[in-house]
Amino acid sequence: MSKATGKLSIKEKIGYGLGDTASHFVWDMVGFWILIFYTDTFGISAAAAGTIMLIARVWDMVSDPLMGVIADRTNTRWGKFRPYLLWMALPYSVLAVLTFTTPDFSETGKVIYAGVTYFLLMTVFTAINLPYSSLGAVMTANSYERAGLNSYRFIFAFAGQFIVTGTALYLAGFFGGDDTAKGYQYTVTLFAIISLVLFLITFKTTRERVKPPAAQRQDLRADFKNLFSNKPWVILFFVGIVSFIMFALQNLSIAYYFKYFTGDEQSVQLFNVIGTVALIAGIPLSKPLAKKFGKRNVYMGSSLLSGLFFILIYLPGKDDVFLLHGLNILAKFTYAPAVPLLWTMLADTADYSEWKFGRRATGLVFSAATFAQKAGWGIGGALAGWLLALFHFVPNEIQSDTSINGIKLMISVIPGILYMSCAILLFYYAIDQKTCLQMETDLENRRANDSITSTENK
Repeated sequence: MSKATGKLSIKEKIGYGLGDTASHFVWDMVGFWILIFYTDTFGISAAAAGTIMLIARVWDMVSDPLMGVIADRTNTRWGKFRPYLLWMALPYSVLAVLTFTTPDFSETGKVIYAGVTYFLLMTVFTAINLPYSSLGAVMTANSYERAGLNSYRFIFAFAGQFIVTGTALYLAGFFGGDDTAKGYQYTVTLFAIISLVLFLITFKTTRERVKPPAAQRQDLRADFKNLFSNKPWVILFFVGIVSFIMFALQNLSIAYYFKYFTGDEQSVQLFNVIGTVALIAGIPLSKPLAKKFGKRNVYMGSSLLSGLFFILIYLPGKDDVFLLHGLNILAKFTYAPAVPLLWTMLADTADYSEWKFGRRATGLVFSAATFAQKAGWGIGGALAGWLLALFHFVPNEIQSDTSINGIKLMISVIPGILYMSCAILLFYYAIDQKTCLQMETDLENRRANDSITSTENK
């Protein structure tokens, strides 16, 4: 495909999707297992682990927009965003292994080691994932083609999640036996190698086609002014933070639910796998639902329905297996259509900035997504650690009724209410189907005129 508004090939969509599989091989080890690894294997307190995750978000306030600015100003024969898949794949993989390595240090030394490796991993995550996410916005200018591209992306993303959440504990046991520290390290090493290879495949199979306006001058102040004047972007920024807090809190708490409430620690993998299958099954509905009802309306409906089913997960008793899994399936299936839409809508806000203000800063726009993702995980992780401490959680001991009830709230009611609140924010999101079509037409005409003017001036 050469024309920016044309259809993408299946090969390119699959190649792009494999990049999120690569990301999830590491990201889901952090998202699902890092807290229980820190408390039950690595050997630091839940409060310390949660604080590390929160403090890291302060650095993200600098590193994420900085990376967006750098990516927007990168010019290579491979484009602006693709080169970072090549340059950062190895550091990302190495730091993942170091983060899940348990050194023979004192408790203070371990806290410092955990903080340094976690900070560095999140920094490199920004350096590879922000350009990767931005790449999807410049492969095509067609909004609904982007929705299809992001559907591929998240099917492959959740395929990675399926593997990680379904096999991590088994692999840790296989590699480490009773030595859980060794098991985690070897498991992450395997996942990191796969991640490295998949990122290189994404680099090889994708192309950038949407360029900033030809007459656009580099002006950092103007870029930030336009960004914060872009109301749809501001709304999505907060929606992203809230939704990622919700999932971080639940995903990091669910291992405690099965270990300490149901008493069947290994069943957490079945719960995660079933939920991931429901996500994969629901994602293909994203594009047709968005075409019929509009992206904003689908996202709002998803937030309300999914949030309700998450709240209901509080109800099952320790032996109500079918009810628990049924509610999990409903929650994840109704959540799934919204997943690609957040990233598609962010790309729309990049178009909106170019359409309304005459400037395009795709990397900076997508820095909101990576910051929201990491801020959400960091705040959610901190919240999980602090709530465990508040509910008097004690690692590797029989828990009190207060602790058990707190863990149940952390996987159900609290995240459910958080996610439902996203619908309130999205009520004020103004880019509808008609606006998308108008932006696409106007921008295509502008780019054609810019191309003619550029040719005449040569």
